[in-house]
Amino acid sequence: MAATEADAEPTKVLEFGLGDGTYCLDIGVIDEIVDAGELTRIPNSPDHVEGVMDLRGRTTTIVDPKTLFAIEEDGPRERIVVFDDDEIDEGGTVGWMVDEVFQVRDVAPEDVDRGTTVEDEGVRGIVKSDDRFVVWVSPDVDGLDIGDVVDSSSDDAGGESVEA
Repeated sequence: MAATEADAEPTKVLEFGLGDGTYCLDIGVIDEIVDAGELTRIPNSPDHVEGVMDLRGRTTTIVDPKTLFAIEEDGPRERIVVFDDDEIDEGGTVGWMVDEVFQVRDVAPEDVDRGTTVEDEGVRGIVKSDDRFVVWVSPDVDGLDIGDVVDSSSDDAGGESVEA
């Protein structure tokens, strides 16, 4: 007998804030969460690239997901969610600058509405939670071409070489 959606295992997600909204990512694609630090700007980089930072010897490209998802609200931009290189194929270490990190929680498949987000780029679904909605996003949004930025930044990132 085929397994139903109700029988599927819950997924652990990290909830975080962007502007006035709450979003989440599958915890399986996240390597670590760090405090936002000083960034080195990359000349002629795409609008969504904030810059690069040295994270324990790794040059990490920092992306603003607000630009990717057209979110206009400001926020404190206090944390960086760093993606696992083995899970994200972007040609280098990548992190998202988020306003704040809230919690890790389990999301059951029946709590995710995918019908309203079929056409939305990078959105996996809307998670229904008590009295609010959480937008479940994917880190592999089209237009996020980090590989080119990381490759061209090796001379601009304080003399460190970057392997693609």
